[in-house]
Amino acid sequence: MAIPCICDSHIHTRCSPDASDTASMMCEAGERAGLYAMTITDHCECNLYQKEGYNESIRRSYLEARQATVSFYGRLRVLTGVELGQPLQDLSAAEDVLGIGDFDFVLGSVHNIAGYEDFYFLDYQKVDPEMLISLYLDEVEKMVEWGGFDSLAHITYPLRYITGENGIEIDRSRHDDQVNRILKKLAESGKALEVNTSGLRQKIGVTLPTLNLVRRFKEYGGKYVTLGSDSHRWKDVGAGIPTGLQIVREAGFTHYTLFEKRSPKLIPIEGETAIL
Repeated sequence: MAIPCICDSHIHTRCSPDASDTASMMCEAGERAGLYAMTITDHCECNLYQKEGYNESIRRSYLEARQATVSFYGRLRVLTGVELGQPLQDLSAAEDVLGIGDFDFVLGSVHNIAGYEDFYFLDYQKVDPEMLISLYLDEVEKMVEWGGFDSLAHITYPLRYITGENGIEIDRSRHDDQVNRILKKLAESGKALEVNTSGLRQKIGVTLPTLNLVRRFKEYGGKYVTLGSDSHRWKDVGAGIPTGLQIVREAGFTHYTLFEKRSPKLIPIEGETAIL
C-alpha cells in the first residue's frame, strides 16, 4: 500500500489569541512531521471583529503565511487560510475578511451562539445543553445556506465541552433531523466536511465528527472531506491525521481534499501518488 500524502488543513499561529507559536515554528514542525502540505487558518471571530482586533490579526496571519510559503518552498507546501467564526453574526466583517487577500482555504465555524459566549466558557449548570445544541445547529445550518466558506469545521464542536469537559451526555437522536439537513445541504452545495482530530488529544477522545456523521455525509452525496489537527502549538501539528485518514477511508471515501486558491484538490488516501 502506498503511503498517502499527509496534509493538515487547520493550523493556528500566534495570530490567533489562543495560540503563541509563529508561523515559521508551525511550518518547521510540519516539515519534521513529514507533511506534504499545511494550511494556516488563524481565527477570525466575526462577531468580535473590531472589538477584539481580529481585523488586524487576520491580516498579520495572511502576511506571515505568505512569507512562510516562500521560506519553505521546496520543503513544505504552505497555504493561506482563515477560520471564519460566526460569519452571519457580522456579515460585513466576514465580507471584509474575504476581501483582504486570495486565501487558499476558508473554514466556516460556529464557536458561540448569538447572545452567548464561546462554548468553552459556558457554565452548563446554568444553561440547558440540549437547547444550546439546537440553537447551535440552527446557526450552522444558516451558515451552510450562506455558503461563503469551503469546509465546515468541527460540526460537533459543542460536544468538546458539554460532553468532553463536563461529562454531560446529549441525546443525539433528538438532533438527527437538524444534523441530517445540514449534511444534505453541505453535500448539495459542493462544500467539504472537516474531520477535526483535536478531540483525540482532549477529554472527549474522538474526532469531531466521528465516523457515523462522515459516513452519513458520504451517503448524502458529499464529495469533499478535509483533515485538520486544529493545532495551536507546534507539537500538535499533524497530530491525529492518520486516524482521520482511516475514518475517511472507512466512511467510503477514496480521496480527501486540500484546497488551493479556493479550489478542491483530491488527495488519494492510498494506492496513488498525488499530483498537485
